[in-house]
Amino acid sequence: MVAEIPSEIQNVVIFGSGLMGSGIAQIAIENGYSVTLIGRSMDKLHQSKTKLSNGLTRIAKKRFVNDAEAQNDFVDSCLDNLKLCTSSDEANLEDADLIIEAIVENLKVKQKLLAEIENVISETCIVATNTSSFLLQDVASKFQHKSRFAGLHFFNPVPAMKLVEVIKGQETTDKVYETLLDFCRKVGKSPVRCRDTHGFIVNRLLIPYLLESVRMYERGDASKEDIDTAMKLGTGHPMGPFELIDFIGLDTLKFVTDGWHQRFPEDARFEPCKTMDELVKDGKMGRKTGEGYHSYFA
Repeated sequence: MVAEIPSEIQNVVIFGSGLMGSGIAQIAIENGYSVTLIGRSMDKLHQSKTKLSNGLTRIAKKRFVNDAEAQNDFVDSCLDNLKLCTSSDEANLEDADLIIEAIVENLKVKQKLLAEIENVISETCIVATNTSSFLLQDVASKFQHKSRFAGLHFFNPVPAMKLVEVIKGQETTDKVYETLLDFCRKVGKSPVRCRDTHGFIVNRLLIPYLLESVRMYERGDASKEDIDTAMKLGTGHPMGPFELIDFIGLDTLKFVTDGWHQRFPEDARFEPCKTMDELVKDGKMGRKTGEGYHSYFA
């Protein structure tokens, strides 16, 4: 007899305490879910908890204006739903209703994690990856529970961005998929449906646009500044393409582009860009290093 997937998710385990993992943890505990956040070290976890707490405090100040007691109660009640762990052994994975993998964007590392947890989780536990560039079928190539595996692609910063791409694998059951869509709505997000395809919806459309912006600049068709201004004022984008590349991180964009170029060598949309390769080689990754296509030094 096949165990039935529960309609209501209660216990969530998140692997990865970086920006994505801690952001997902914040919106989950804010909405009443019990969350276990697993990170590499307790120092990293406490740093994530501090950022998470600061985010909750900002929400509390808007929600309970001029009521410091209510603000503190809100933050404390949310944090009571959070548990920090440095290993899956401490996390009681067998009690998890949903496990979200939000670790480094490295295929082998993701596959290794799935292999480590597949014999520990319950027969009803749903497992989701937050990958932004890999196919689900590749991430779960050796995972035995493919019917309970799907994609939940959140966007950074998670608390502010309303979108979640919910990706259905070839073997993902309808019940699992609908449960994940419902979970996204309950944490205040607007989910969109997508099948398992490279880049899903947003990145499949966004990355060629960013790369063509770079090629336009490299051809001398227009300056970086004018391209940014044109796209902001002409299309209503909050950031121009070069500002967005710097925000994403040139190394991150190059990593995805190189992978897609290797997979689709005949597709000119994914051709590497010379200036991006050079900037990454020089350690100029964008906002996080202070310089990319633009400079952010004061």
